[in-house]
This record gives sequence, structure tokens and C-alpha cells, in this order.
Amino acid sequence: MRNATSRTLVGTLAGTLAGTLLVAASAAAQDRSDWPESFTVGTASQGGTYFVYGSGWANLIADELGISGGGEVTGGPTQNMALVHGGDVALGLTTMGPAAEALAGESPLAPGMAMDNVCALFPMYETPFSITALADSGITSIEDIPDGARIGFGPAASTSDTYFPAMLETLGVEFDRRNGGWSDLGGQLQDGLIDVIAFAAGIPIPAVSQLEVQTDVNIIEFTEEEQQTVLEAFPVSEFQIPASTYQTLEEDARAVSMWNFTIANCDLPEDFIYEVTKLSLENNDRMRDVHRSAATSIPENIKYNKVLPFHPGAVRWYEENGYEIPADLKL
Repeated sequence: MRNATSRTLVGTLAGTLAGTLLVAASAAAQDRSDWPESFTVGTASQGGTYFVYGSGWANLIADELGISGGGEVTGGPTQNMALVHGGDVALGLTTMGPAAEALAGESPLAPGMAMDNVCALFPMYETPFSITALADSGITSIEDIPDGARIGFGPAASTSDTYFPAMLETLGVEFDRRNGGWSDLGGQLQDGLIDVIAFAAGIPIPAVSQLEVQTDVNIIEFTEEEQQTVLEAFPVSEFQIPASTYQTLEEDARAVSMWNFTIANCDLPEDFIYEVTKLSLENNDRMRDVHRSAATSIPENIKYNKVLPFHPGAVRWYEENGYEIPADLKL
């Protein structure tokens, strides 16, 4: 009798569990009814960290959530704000400086238009501003950059192109401004078509790592005085590029940086963004597999967003996990 009773109990429990799972599966299917059929992540030019990080993140979302999606080459943070605001892409990557300008209607792409339909999801990493030249150029410091030097600042309207020229002008550098994707600029530097590249990108920058394999380069740091001058004039923070980042560096290099966040169109369904946020923040090991800069893509760093409201789906995940979102950063 005991065996029969046990079998009956096990059968009942199995049936209950199966029923529960079926209900949960049905609920999940219902929850997806308003999800987008596909999505695109706005990244930046090939050869930069945004492209690697954004494309890898898009693939992770697509694989795990079973929805078609991928990364798209764009002009970077400033353009991504415009694309996400207008719904041309669902998700994107941006930097806090361009985000603040776009929200205030000061984007160079659309002066006077407040891009207020963009919401933050989670922190990515700090973007260091760093300078690279060929070793045989003799340029070992910012002061060594000759007047009229041809400097590549990345894609037009990118974070680098928006802020680095102004920083160098503040430091007294006179230059001939060039634009292009990071991979293209790396090739131009190696071919002697430009003299310096002023990068604003997550580290390690793929284009610099590639240059190191092919030739000798100098990674130029800010002096303490130069760093302080830039800190006082621009919305950046102190930063040290760890020596382990590049083969060329023998010790940490002094720099400045600006934080990056993933963003979403604010009209996207709350449940969809909740799942995207949950997947991204509960699987940091897999995010680091995408790009090692994702080591700082953790919820503790949400404090570095003081500009964009968080998407309600992201807010739900944060609050469920004990993280407080300020009232002025909620929709």
C-alpha cells in the first residue's frame, strides 16, 4: 500500500509540476506578444570597442531570448542617441557627454531637438581618451605633437570627435583634423597618411592592439598638469590605462575618461527590456567573453548615470535586486 501511495503521490506531484511549467510557459508566451519581432543595436565604426561590445551583446540577446537581432555600424554615441530616439534602432550604446547634449537639444546632429525618448539600461565601461603615434614619429608626449599634425579623431560626431579636438586645443595643440573609422585610421597611421590618432574608446582598442602586432607604437599619456586642465574644462574623470592593456605599456598611463551606458527607446515593452537587463547583468562572465571591458558592466556602476532616465523594465530589475533608482531618473 505504501508503494502504491508513494507512486500516486509522485504522479500527482509530477502532474502538478508539469502543469505549473505549462502555465509558466504560456504566460511567458503571452508576455512576448508585444515584443519586437527583431531588434538592432547601434554601435560605431568597425575596429572600435563599441562595435565589438555592441555586436556581441546583440548576439547574446538574440541567442538567449530567441529573437532576431544584431549590431549595426553607426557614427557612434551621438548618432546612436538620434537613432534610438527616433526608433530607427531599438537599442544602442552612448557616452554620458553626448547623451547630456542630446537630451538638452544640443546635439550637433539635430540642434534644438531634445532627444527625450531615450532611456538608460545599464553601465558599460569608462571610455578613456588616449593618444597613439608610431614610435618612429618621435612623438612621446602631447607637447611633442607638432603644429599642423594630421590627427585622426574617429567618426564624425563621435565622442572622440566631439571632445578630443577641444581638449587638445585647450592644451595648445594646433592640428589638421581628420575623421574615419578606427580601423581605417589605424591603416592611415601605419601608412604615414596621418601622424596621430586621438582615441576615445573602451580598452583595449582593437585598432591599437592590431597596430602593436604590425609595428612599434607610442601610447601617449597626459601629464598631471594636462590631466588637471582637461578635468577642469570637460565632463570627464581621472583614469589610468593599466599597463596590462597593451604590450607597449610598461606602466599605467595617465588619462581621462567618460562613462558609457547601453540605451533603449523608451517605448519598448517593459517585459522585453526587463529580460534584456536581467540577461545582461546576471551573466557578467558571458558579457566579459564579448569584451573584457564588460568587467565594469555591473549594477553597482548605475550611479555614473546622472543624465538619462532608466527604462521602466530596467528599473524593475534593479529594484527587485535591491538597487535604488533616484526618483528623477524614473519615467
